[in-house]
Amino acid sequence: MAKRVAVVGGGWAGCAAAMELARGGAQVTLFEAARTLGGRARRISADGRTLDNGQHILLGAYSESLRLMKLAGVDTRAALLNLPLQMRYPAGSGMDFVAPRLPAPLHLAAALLRAQGLDREDKLSLARFSTTARWMGWQLDKDCSVSELLERYDQTPRLIALMWRPLCLAALNTPPERASAKVFLAVLRDSLGARRAASDMLIPRVDLSALFPDAAAAWLRQRGATVNEGVKVGALRNEGSVWKVNATGASVADGWEGEFDGVVLAASPLAAASLLPAELERLKARLAAFEPEPITTCYLQYAPSETLPLPFCALVDDPKTAHWGQFVFDRGQLDPAQKGLFAVVISASGAASDLPQQELAALLAAQLAAVFGRPPLAQPVWSRVVTEKRATFACTPGLERPANDTGLSGLWLAGDYTAGEYPATIEMAVRSGVEAARGLLSGGAR
Repeated sequence: MAKRVAVVGGGWAGCAAAMELARGGAQVTLFEAARTLGGRARRISADGRTLDNGQHILLGAYSESLRLMKLAGVDTRAALLNLPLQMRYPAGSGMDFVAPRLPAPLHLAAALLRAQGLDREDKLSLARFSTTARWMGWQLDKDCSVSELLERYDQTPRLIALMWRPLCLAALNTPPERASAKVFLAVLRDSLGARRAASDMLIPRVDLSALFPDAAAAWLRQRGATVNEGVKVGALRNEGSVWKVNATGASVADGWEGEFDGVVLAASPLAAASLLPAELERLKARLAAFEPEPITTCYLQYAPSETLPLPFCALVDDPKTAHWGQFVFDRGQLDPAQKGLFAVVISASGAASDLPQQELAALLAAQLAAVFGRPPLAQPVWSRVVTEKRATFACTPGLERPANDTGLSGLWLAGDYTAGEYPATIEMAVRSGVEAARGLLSGGAR
């Protein structure tokens, strides 16, 4: 008889777990409290517009995400804009670093030779770092901050400002002075240090829910799984070999309770902590102690004729001059229906998100006008600031992240915060979901 498994949480981790469970023959019921699947990487609606709760970049190294997208029927070539590894700033404001499509590591060597805006000392510094990190296997015996790592390997101030700091913020959503060097090196290993295609940058052309969660839900329903949206799980209870799940919402009766052979808890750390049984007190405390880091995305709408030189550009952020933006995306180059719409991203955005939304939008528009030398960009016709306050956890040195296996039979965790080499990214969420599903199906066997 097929295992009956409840997946609590319809974000990327929960959808990945549900698909892997269904592939393994389980009878799956997915619960998502929101009415839109995707969790912290999902579609939202604002003034009749379809946006995302945050702009994301995937990497060619995201093997599990790409595998499950394709399995769910997503045409990844159409859904993702594939660009070579690059760090490109508006003309005159930074550097221009683009890796040509050559076999690794020749693509990085060629990018260094061609890079504009870097002095000879900067290029030698980057070459030394890459060579040393490759020799070390992209690993550290003892964790430290990214800033300490960069200082240890004599990285130049300009290279730190234009390359390492923005990469650290984008990947770990944690400032370099507080970010884990071990995790940062793991990201660099699977991008800079891997095959050339692994370093490709993949920018969604469709909204984040359409990119995977919606397709995953359709795939699951076709295989007999139940997908509940707008249904909140309020309690989990273990009774011997059975897990009882209590839920409320639009598609279930008040006080509904179902019986399952296992549960994958794919909610956020705080939500998961509130649902864990009392006997897991230590785990509950660890999850509740995660320090959240916000990400802010500001959407600025201009006339459809407005466009940027590139699909996305890096920006030099400097709060002292009210330049908060770190990256800007031209959504019109990704989706023709969004012509003239720019998305400005601020990672680890605590200080910026404390500003009134209209003030922050005006400052970001002024920043674009200044760095691109185009005064009309200071006057968008519409704006919307979206802050995901608990977008990720602070990925600090030596952070102890919980295993997928809770230690209770039939109860597994899934989420980007679980133990793994990656920071809180889409790929980490998907890998965690797959790991939890496989562990539950195997009965915990390793």
